[in-house]
Amino acid sequence: MAISDHYRTLNVSPTATQEEIKQAYRRLAKQFHPDSNRETASHESIARVNAAYEVLGDPESRRSYDQQQQYHSQLEAAGFTVGRATREQRTAAAQAHYRTQQTSQQTDEQLHLWLSRVYAPVSRVIQQILKPLQGQIDDLSADPFDDELMEDFQLYLEDCRELLSRAEALFRSLPNPPNVAGVAASLYYCLNQLADGIEQLEFYTLNYDDYYLHTGQELFRIAAGLRREAQAGVKEVA
Repeated sequence: MAISDHYRTLNVSPTATQEEIKQAYRRLAKQFHPDSNRETASHESIARVNAAYEVLGDPESRRSYDQQQQYHSQLEAAGFTVGRATREQRTAAAQAHYRTQQTSQQTDEQLHLWLSRVYAPVSRVIQQILKPLQGQIDDLSADPFDDELMEDFQLYLEDCRELLSRAEALFRSLPNPPNVAGVAASLYYCLNQLADGIEQLEFYTLNYDDYYLHTGQELFRIAAGLRREAQAGVKEVA
């Protein structure tokens, strides 16, 4: 899956101020909204604009996005296709990404520290996000237009956002040892897929378009596969 360029979507520079981003969003939202301009109205365009502002409109989310874009640029510069990298490519990319943070030799103690303080809690939090999804969707499917059912689903997504922020903070708390670079890469991509999946599910709650629901489910499925890759990688070094 290609990584969206939110700055290009809003037609602003990566160095734009928060106020400039807000003004750009308002201009484009007005341009594409069917109630304000039927000639230029576009559901797809307004969805992209909303997604971009969701990230860039919040300074903390924007910083995280900028870091992610920088990492993707490093992957592309190394010849990898972002979103389609093989497990071996992600491992190599992660090794290059963290090389400046790591010493030439890692002790068993450092490995144990990373596994216990980063990998294990991140993996648990990821499962807390993934596991309830199907049950939540089953409950909502009884009547997606029921306000109480939709509110419950939105509360679940809010919990997912909080859990994801916790997992991302844990992931950044310690550099990974080189021999678990593949595990770290799988977790990194897993967290990215979850972030995109939550975003798609949130859009579904706004417009009831099944496209966003199905896309969110697919992204969660991919995230689950990446979590399993991480688990397999841990077993290899354990």
